[in-house]
Amino acid sequence: MLCPSGRGLLLTNAICFVPGAAGVLVGHPFDTVKVRLQVQNVEKPLYRGTFHCFQSIIKQESAFGLYKGIGSPMMGLTFINAVVFGVQGNTLRALGKDTPLNQFLAGSAAGAIQCIICCPMELAKTRMQLQGTGEYKQKTKNYKNSLDCLIKIYRKEGLRGINRGMVSTVIRETPSFGFYFLTYDCMTRYLGCEAEDSYVIPKLLFSGGMSGIVSWLSTYPVDVIKSRLQADGVGGVTQYKGILDCVRKSYHEEGWRVFTRGLTSTLLRAFPVNAATFATVTVFLMYMRSENDLGECDPGPVIQQPSSL
Repeated sequence: MLCPSGRGLLLTNAICFVPGAAGVLVGHPFDTVKVRLQVQNVEKPLYRGTFHCFQSIIKQESAFGLYKGIGSPMMGLTFINAVVFGVQGNTLRALGKDTPLNQFLAGSAAGAIQCIICCPMELAKTRMQLQGTGEYKQKTKNYKNSLDCLIKIYRKEGLRGINRGMVSTVIRETPSFGFYFLTYDCMTRYLGCEAEDSYVIPKLLFSGGMSGIVSWLSTYPVDVIKSRLQADGVGGVTQYKGILDCVRKSYHEEGWRVFTRGLTSTLLRAFPVNAATFATVTVFLMYMRSENDLGECDPGPVIQQPSSL
């Protein structure tokens, strides 16, 4: 798989933004529910499950409550796409052969490097999603928006503060992106996704959707820990000393099920969002390749989140 470079990369990133932004708009409410379920107090739970969480947020905070923190992934979308496409393509070329192992390694490299942008972005998103929980009209706002959130965290805690959860983000994103690229490549090859195939769109939709699901399942427990670490201290009380302490305390208090909290919401989002974005970008690149505008290239996925996948 060779990804576009130069003018092709700029054009690809431009076209990636449209389906990528649409994916964020559709998927963000599911992400808000996921985060709320992951970090809620087990002794005084506000939500009984995915659908109850949806209902409660809409009832207590209006539909806009589901879109808290959306500014952060919207701002980071283009930058993450640029980093991921560039790193994945260059790494694959450096490795020489287009093999499943090299697909995994190239994807993992891209996932690790984009954490530089992803971690602060998700920190702001998480803090905004938890702000004013259960309040229709927030009495006090700690943060006006995602940018204000990062600025205030930086002023209070410095660089270490805005990179809170970086290690857990790297642990999550590195193998996750590897499986993401690997699954999509294997699925499209197995299904024979060729431009002249009359069933190419359904095949691409299925391949993209499955890539998102496999990617999330591969490292989901780490995402729970990452969310808890980034949300830690929001109420003024710090619970965890680090990753291992968070794992130990979470397991001790809630058992193994704690590592699957919010998984239903995540999978409900993962398939349709990744299916739509993969198919859109792939069809576009197929068309451009047929017009000889981008030369020989195969697309990589449009990155949503996350571990907006």
